[in-house]
Amino acid sequence: MNWRAVAAAALLWSIAGTAAAVGRMADVTLYDRGAGRSLPVYRHEGRFYAVGKPGNEYQIRVRNRTGAEILAVVSVDGVNAVSGKTANWHQTGYVLAPHQMLAVKGWRKSLQRVAAFYFTEHASSYAARTGRPQNVGVIGVALFRKRAQPDARMDQRPPRAPRWGPANESPFPDDGDAAREGHRGWNGSTERAPFDESKREMGDAAAGALPGAARQDEPRARRHAPELYAAEKSSSLGTGHGGRRTSHARYTSFERATDSPAEIVAIHYDTYQNLVRLGVIGTPRMATPFPGQFVPDPR
Repeated sequence: MNWRAVAAAALLWSIAGTAAAVGRMADVTLYDRGAGRSLPVYRHEGRFYAVGKPGNEYQIRVRNRTGAEILAVVSVDGVNAVSGKTANWHQTGYVLAPHQMLAVKGWRKSLQRVAAFYFTEHASSYAARTGRPQNVGVIGVALFRKRAQPDARMDQRPPRAPRWGPANESPFPDDGDAAREGHRGWNGSTERAPFDESKREMGDAAAGALPGAARQDEPRARRHAPELYAAEKSSSLGTGHGGRRTSHARYTSFERATDSPAEIVAIHYDTYQNLVRLGVIGTPRMATPFPGQFVPDPR
């Protein structure tokens, strides 16, 4: 192997731990609007992590990889991004057409507007400010297939329920009474969920009941100043309730093929310093062109 091949192999090894999108049924990415790019996703001990920069707005982008409609129930910090309720996967979500790209820009306020997602300190996150700080720092997308028509062939094997670690780290923490309540009437019935007006263009597909209660826009003074991003000690990150953004949508119908999601995608996020401290991101070693400073003794 010549030196070019060795260099190429080293480069591939260095980037092997990162990816831009996560998921099988759909590609899920975090798009940083401030930086104008999709955030790299790091795999560490079976989980996925992304670096957020305090103060930057971001979007959750979901691209349907299948040739059929799917439903995506989106959770941010353990809160449903549409209704504002403590998240469980029985709740309403976003309907994606075959191969559609969807950009979830924020907390849905109406069929025309959302409150932007942005990275902020844990205490200033929407979840913490509404008394639900336990699951701050994780984004979840539960994906459901659509029930086939009667003449279609269906796989009769029971779906495998996703497995999770500790309950306080789940993007869909509410699996108790609220989950059962949200599930009533879904078996054999049709769910009413909003659908993106443009359908095949990037944009928010609306979903479910609109949020009943949400805070006013958080003052910008509460956000992290950019210079704090480089601080040696860093507070953990959450997602704030930002300014209003346009996001047109309408209601549509969707009937789930199974009670449990076909797939759940979870991406944890935090500051660069915290992810280095956790061992998710390795500290880069500075190379030196002349590593041997003195003449060694002969053997």
